[in-house]
Amino acid sequence: MAKKRQCVFAPFLVHFLLYSQHIKTIHIKRNKVPMKRIAIVEDEIAIRENYSDVLIKHGYSVQGYDNRLDALTAFQERLPDLAIIDIGLQDEIDGGFSLCQSLRAMSSTVPIIFLTARDSDFDTVCGLRMGADDYLTKDISLPHLIARIAALFRRSEVMATPTEQESLIERDSLTIDQNRMQVFWKHQPIELTVTEFWMIYALAKRPGHVKSRDDLMQAAQVVVDDSTITSHVKRIRKKFVQCDNEFDYIHTVYGMGYRWGV
Repeated sequence: MAKKRQCVFAPFLVHFLLYSQHIKTIHIKRNKVPMKRIAIVEDEIAIRENYSDVLIKHGYSVQGYDNRLDALTAFQERLPDLAIIDIGLQDEIDGGFSLCQSLRAMSSTVPIIFLTARDSDFDTVCGLRMGADDYLTKDISLPHLIARIAALFRRSEVMATPTEQESLIERDSLTIDQNRMQVFWKHQPIELTVTEFWMIYALAKRPGHVKSRDDLMQAAQVVVDDSTITSHVKRIRKKFVQCDNEFDYIHTVYGMGYRWGV
């Protein structure tokens, strides 16, 4: 009986040792690459520490804050590579919204995720209009959260070395510099989030061609519903109109999507 148990246990031990070695190899490879810095702004310590532990295990560097002012002070000293923000922060019912606006004013490219218990359409639309790249509720599974974070980082790094032909798009008064992720209208800079940048890039790349909401979602590498895409497009239009009251180049094709006017 003892010999039989040893025979059954031996393959498991071999697989375990091989897996352990594999994990060590992964950690060694990760150590050669600078860790992405993620800020978590969450006033409930147990939730904040739970998210932090999971992210650290996945190779991220994490800084946690329990209130808006501490987070804002830290962001002013050094921007995170990605921020996860709750809406209600201590005594500030909408403190997360204010923090998002402040962070977006500092950087138009830092990915921002709202992670909150508030699941109303009103809060979701408000969060996205304030510049967030994603809006998630706290019932999301941890693997799903990790996947969404990884997708935002991939999107930030995608097409890092485009060809000269693709890197600069000029359409009448519009100029898009993909290398610097900058958009200009009549030589005036338009401050866009990463999500908004890729949407306008997809539209302007092929003027006159209709892009469905799914096409824009794929271009921005986000997974959201149609109403969220609509909110992003409205926000993009508003930013161009603030620069030029006569702006009318993003056309709605009802039942199909959007196109850049020719």
